[in-house]
Amino acid sequence: EEAFAALHRASTATTTKRKRKKHLLLCAVLPPPAAPSSSLPLASFHHHHLSSSHGILGQPPDLTFLAHPHAPAPAVCDDLGAGLSPNHSTYIVLLRPPVDAGSDEDHRWWQDSFLPTPLAGSDEPRLIHTYTDVFTGFAARLTEAELALVSKRAEFVRAVPNQLWRPTTTHTQEFLGLKRDAGLWRDTNYGEGVIIGVVDTGIYAAHPSFDDSGIPPPPSKWKGSCHGTAAAHCNNKLIGAKFITVNDSGDVIGHGTHTSSTAAGNFVSGASAQGLGRGTAAGTAPRAHLAMYSMCTLCGCDSADIVAGIDEAIKDGVDVLSLSLAPVFDVEFSRDPVVIGALSAVAKGIVVVAAAGNNGPEFFIANSAPWLLTVAAGSVDRSFETVVQLGNGNHINGEAFNQVSNSSSKPKPFPLYVDKHCKSSPGRNVAGKIVICHSTGPMNDTGPSINKSDISGIMSAGAAGVVLINRKAAGFTTLLEDYGNVVQVTVADGNNIIEYVRTTSKASAKVIYKNTVLGVRPSPTVAAFSSRGPSTFSPGVLKPDILAPGLNVIAAWPPLTMLGSGPFHIKSGTSMSTPHVSGVAALVKSSHPDWSAAGIKSAILTTADITDSTGGPILDEQHQRATAYAMGAGHVNPTKAIDPGLVYDLGITEYAGYICALLGDQGLAVIAGDPMLSCKMLPKIPEAQLNYPTITVPLKKKPFTVNRTVTNVGPENSIYTLKMEVPKSLTVRVYPETLVFSKAGEKITYSMMVSRHRNGREKSLEGSISWVSSKHVVRSPIVAVAGLVSPLL
Repeated sequence: EEAFAALHRASTATTTKRKRKKHLLLCAVLPPPAAPSSSLPLASFHHHHLSSSHGILGQPPDLTFLAHPHAPAPAVCDDLGAGLSPNHSTYIVLLRPPVDAGSDEDHRWWQDSFLPTPLAGSDEPRLIHTYTDVFTGFAARLTEAELALVSKRAEFVRAVPNQLWRPTTTHTQEFLGLKRDAGLWRDTNYGEGVIIGVVDTGIYAAHPSFDDSGIPPPPSKWKGSCHGTAAAHCNNKLIGAKFITVNDSGDVIGHGTHTSSTAAGNFVSGASAQGLGRGTAAGTAPRAHLAMYSMCTLCGCDSADIVAGIDEAIKDGVDVLSLSLAPVFDVEFSRDPVVIGALSAVAKGIVVVAAAGNNGPEFFIANSAPWLLTVAAGSVDRSFETVVQLGNGNHINGEAFNQVSNSSSKPKPFPLYVDKHCKSSPGRNVAGKIVICHSTGPMNDTGPSINKSDISGIMSAGAAGVVLINRKAAGFTTLLEDYGNVVQVTVADGNNIIEYVRTTSKASAKVIYKNTVLGVRPSPTVAAFSSRGPSTFSPGVLKPDILAPGLNVIAAWPPLTMLGSGPFHIKSGTSMSTPHVSGVAALVKSSHPDWSAAGIKSAILTTADITDSTGGPILDEQHQRATAYAMGAGHVNPTKAIDPGLVYDLGITEYAGYICALLGDQGLAVIAGDPMLSCKMLPKIPEAQLNYPTITVPLKKKPFTVNRTVTNVGPENSIYTLKMEVPKSLTVRVYPETLVFSKAGEKITYSMMVSRHRNGREKSLEGSISWVSSKHVVRSPIVAVAGLVSPLL
């Protein structure tokens, strides 16, 4: 443990203070491709100068993005500084810590010594960031030849190319069981005293959600500060606002304002998004403090900047770090500086909550390291309902972002016109008609293939309105878009409308706006865009961890941006579900300030709900039973999370042993930042044996044994008995079957043997075990997967 502590030296040096020229960020808006590969925003962004550069790792540059499914047309971004050639790429360089770091200035001088001299005729510095709290290293612009020279230094550990990451309400808190002046909010004082750091696009600090009424000053440990336009509005709510390579701490995009207010926005009465969802807006932890680390632009977030934001957050003293961000492609943990930096934060007691990504329902899950709390997105029991009443009397229930109040006169029927591709063209007479058309493309992060200009073209041709049929992959998920005068319906309902038009000579319909309907069932369901497990590089640890509201969430927004107007706006994505869980983590932290990050995660996972509003199992976007790879342990339940009874705790030594088993000495050396560290100094902990609150094992005939240790955080004298729910084709034996605790903090280890029946041919099976006392139910899902074998286990 002493050796591994090299990863967590509490240094103070941070981003270089050398004055630099502002870099010109170029975003070229491109038309949608003829055959789009995805349907949510910003997916094809990349650093133009990195597109063909693989660096010394022999891998493509790592791209990272904001995790919400709404964005403008794709853009290509170039971050070259003045005077640097296209041969210069940004690299994040990890170094072995110096024996004596000395002062901050000494540390910067030492890191400067790795870099080549400035280019002739240019005063553009090569050094972008220096890192000390996340790991020892720096980010710099180098050619491949220059990087090769740096790599020959004895202190060099690894270099990774910079990545661009994607940033991936009035009723959602009530849906989570949170009520003003009652229950959990009252008992935890609304998260008072806890500091949530958010790495995002900035914050519109003048928004009433960030008013500090009723909020005391931050705790004395806080070392942060406010800079940029947000500084004028910093107060006891917004206690920190920093920016480094972006131009300001303010928010011209909206994403950071939305996520921040979802996590910890203050109460705002009369909130609505264009008249929809009217009510009182509040974050999950309304009295928690907020600190914004503005590191992202419309083109996404450089991983070098994200790491700098995490470095600042650790130094400032945040308790929870909320990352509504996801990379465009997956990389192994020791090649991901954000994952490495997050482990440093966790080692210092910070809960790091991260988006699962919007690559669902078929593609990879992001942020899958076990020290991250990875959040999937689900629906709530609210619909912005709009009824399409067909001429034959049938009602089709859809949803609409833009709704007009129904006048006292009856809605007028209009003829229906089917235009499959949603494109207006000469010769198509759509004037005075409701156009029925399809949204196309897969359900992921590249943005819709149908855009607002397509709809505008149809409306300009005189159409009375548009009914947009969702993608087949979306199932029953309606992801509202601000298209204009549009009603969105599921593919099943859309097909019913098309069949009516096909079989009726004078097909017509009228539109009836219902505004906001609550109590929609079933809820929650997993949103179609939410990424699914298993983890690419660590399939023996179940991901995602938890499900939370992320579909059509209303939260704060700047007055006017390219992506919509405030003061409140509707957005969807795992970007929106992540801050809900960040707020829950803050509530738990407020009640249990001495708990570790792993203990808080365990409390959230083992108390999750596994049933929906109908009393049945939680369903996915196709209304099939959701798997653990879609929802993790279940849907977050804040009230239960505050009092879990037992927790599965983990320390940095266990994570180090896990890294040794997964990646060996080289992986440990990179993540710890010290090539001298050896796995001989640590116990190897295979994935299945990591003391995780969920259990993933190989599915085979021969019994496989795993061990787990639980810590009593409930009453001193507590007795827990075993309850199992497993399919008939799976055999599970647990010893002991009763856990008897005599004091708080006591730990007990149990063993579990899992095997399949001889004739079983399933690829995977799911079940669960629960430890049940008179007051608590501590549930862990079991996922048994065929082919999950050594060396991973």
